[in-house]
Amino acid sequence: MHNRMILAFAVFLCLGTRAWPLSQSGLSSADAIANQPATAASADQTPAPVPGTVITMRNWQQYREYMSDGVQALFAGKYFWKMPVDVQINVGPTVINPPPKNYIAATEKYSGKVSFRDLPEGGLTMDGYRGGIPFPNPSDPHKGWKILANTYFRYMPHLTVINHAGSCSIDRNRDISCAGGDVVYRQLSFNTDPGVPATMPGFGDEFWTQWYIVTEPEQMRYTASLTIAYADPQRPEDLYAFIPSLRRYQPVSSLARCSQTAGMDFTPDDYRAGFDGNLTQLRVDYLGDRKVLALILSEMPGKYPNVYDMPLGWPKPSWGKWQLRDVYVVSASKLPKYARGYCYGKRVMYIDRSTFSTYWEDLYDAAMRPWKVVGLFLHAVDVPGIGAVDESNSLIYAFWDIQNIHASFLGDPTDKGYPVYINEQVPNEYRDVQRYCTPAGLNLIMR
Repeated sequence: MHNRMILAFAVFLCLGTRAWPLSQSGLSSADAIANQPATAASADQTPAPVPGTVITMRNWQQYREYMSDGVQALFAGKYFWKMPVDVQINVGPTVINPPPKNYIAATEKYSGKVSFRDLPEGGLTMDGYRGGIPFPNPSDPHKGWKILANTYFRYMPHLTVINHAGSCSIDRNRDISCAGGDVVYRQLSFNTDPGVPATMPGFGDEFWTQWYIVTEPEQMRYTASLTIAYADPQRPEDLYAFIPSLRRYQPVSSLARCSQTAGMDFTPDDYRAGFDGNLTQLRVDYLGDRKVLALILSEMPGKYPNVYDMPLGWPKPSWGKWQLRDVYVVSASKLPKYARGYCYGKRVMYIDRSTFSTYWEDLYDAAMRPWKVVGLFLHAVDVPGIGAVDESNSLIYAFWDIQNIHASFLGDPTDKGYPVYINEQVPNEYRDVQRYCTPAGLNLIMR
């Protein structure tokens, strides 16, 4: 979704998972809604790249301050995955599509009633949220946690259908494998889109659902999954899988949040465009404000690997101009009670100050060694009756595993030839809430 395609993780958890071993080789140790202008560079800061700047291997160090730590490592050639020699980042103007006016109105109406609360396990939760940005001016105490809560509840269209969502992976031998399918994402609570109930009738407890079905390869066709997230931040997500050979669905354990499946480099906690973890189980540290280069797509560039700069799979100049965006940098890690057996030691996120979307992540293993470099290339779309938004559930989502020399890419959809249906654009066949938002709906597959 923003969604990268879910790739039926819940399904593959049922069919069998593959946890990639950790190789040690090659390692070295006010306000958001108002579209705040970029802050001026400090006296000791390198001048920012202006529109027309072309960043290459020759001059990248001049602009490294405007890159995530992981991207700097790719440029520096520290690991097997490194920038192609012909890499070009063409910088254009910064164009911010702010959250819709109804979402901003909900922020103004409800954010003053939102509060956070300490939990016995050491975590936080929040009360009083009804829509919009819960903490529009995040500040201490718990500034980092408030920023991440804003990210989890950021604006997205209430209904998105993506046909031909795809995922591909590549290994150290440059062998490529791909799969594809269709995604239906629906927000059931806290809606602010015009003409849509704030809460869908009959779904008071649910926040959002994501339904996914495999269409290729043929041997996995009709394998499907359903994720249900809840309005209560403390309640774990429910995962269900439809197994074609059984012709029925079954629940999947919510404990398998670290499972990397089917040879891919994503876990369930990596979804929803960068973060689908449990807010109440995390310590979140605010690391500071930065400016980083981000690529927001005006259209999907094409299928992997045809239009990617290989073998890294980096965006080619044809994808569009890069923007300099103001971001918060936060680091999220599991609280001690929940850390045992969890895959990531910390997740460093670069989060837009205006939209609370994520552009980059640096993922570390339990020993705090660099593990994965993550890029999120959002696809801006026009939402009917609302206008352009930067986050639409459509994007390209790239994971470079520097420990295991493996990489994965999600394209939702895989090619610009396939439409992204938003809200009232969605065909009637996908509007059946019971079919696409409840476990029983999975049993209607193949009938």
